[in-house]
Amino acid sequence: MGFGGSLGVALFCWLLVEAASYSPWGFPRRDPGVLRVRGDSSWSQPHISSFSQPSPWAWVDVSQLQAAAPLHPVAVQCQEAQVVVTVHRDLFGTGRLVRAVDLTLGSAACLPVAQSVAESTVTFVAGLHECGSTLQMTPDSLIYKTSLSYKPTPSGNLAIVRTNAAVVPIECHYPRKSNVSSNAVRPTWAPFHSTLSAEERLMFSLRLMNDDWSAERLSNGFQLGESLHLQADVAPGDHVPLRLFVDDCVATLSPDRNSSPRYALIDLSGCLVDGRSDDTTSAFISPRPRQETLQFMVDAFKFAGDDRNLIYITCHLKVSPVDQAPNTLNKACSFNKASSLWAPVEGTGDICSCCETGSCPLYGGYSRRINPLARWPGRRLKRDISSKQGSTFL
Repeated sequence: MGFGGSLGVALFCWLLVEAASYSPWGFPRRDPGVLRVRGDSSWSQPHISSFSQPSPWAWVDVSQLQAAAPLHPVAVQCQEAQVVVTVHRDLFGTGRLVRAVDLTLGSAACLPVAQSVAESTVTFVAGLHECGSTLQMTPDSLIYKTSLSYKPTPSGNLAIVRTNAAVVPIECHYPRKSNVSSNAVRPTWAPFHSTLSAEERLMFSLRLMNDDWSAERLSNGFQLGESLHLQADVAPGDHVPLRLFVDDCVATLSPDRNSSPRYALIDLSGCLVDGRSDDTTSAFISPRPRQETLQFMVDAFKFAGDDRNLIYITCHLKVSPVDQAPNTLNKACSFNKASSLWAPVEGTGDICSCCETGSCPLYGGYSRRINPLARWPGRRLKRDISSKQGSTFL
């Protein structure tokens, strides 16, 4: 008998953002030299959009340029994947134009990509992660930081300069909790609200562990009567602390999670429904070893009436900020047979009540059951220990 195994993990998430910008002139300022503006960017009087709707916006500190400048000479457009900075060469408002070669963007000192002699402007275009920019995460925003630098150099054989060096800090703020698009895109999959950004992806993993959870299991073969130790993780990174959840897990005889037969291990946004069957001890492990890890045990099984010994398990993993309390959408609930009640790994017990009624909300605003034909599925599976002459592989 040939043995093989596969453990499949399916993750679906995205974030759509719209372009944002601010006009350099004509806006009221809350602090001297600091602009925090949304709207259309141009060199003429702009149209200011409403601050009531969350959208990307730019922040610029021009305090070092405030000599005789009646207007703000730095315009920033925070677009979906890049920032566009347009600089008027009358940088200090004195009528003396600075040289384009003395202007650079970011710590990498990127040079302008275009220059307009007629308008006396230079333009920088850079990706959000280019030119040495940095990314700061807050619970509400993604903040890309860079700076415009002016470093005057002597012209010709002169050993003097007539202007001071200056640095203009620039920030592009992108909201994390709104799904917006400059092209009015309507996603076919419910957007994943807690993804970090379109450029930085979360790294998920799902592994079979040995019985004491100390290391990954070397073999994927199991005898009926044994237990699978499964561990889901999200890699820590430069972001706000995250708590991992398993939204659903389905077992199939092929890599296609929608194939038949199939069996739900976890369903209804974090209910370990396999543990509700009378002949199982499947449950989440509580407490967690850390917030970005979730462990659970499932009793080994095989599909009744099918001799194939390879089972595929596909799980959908998700995260939420640690400071957000678990709820009916983000939870990890096991059925306690001693009390005949559902209990969460963390949070109040009421968030698990929908596991019994099957009315838990899901992303997209609707509920569904992977196994709609049975309230507590499991009758199509075999867990009889007397069947140990055959092995189950996952």
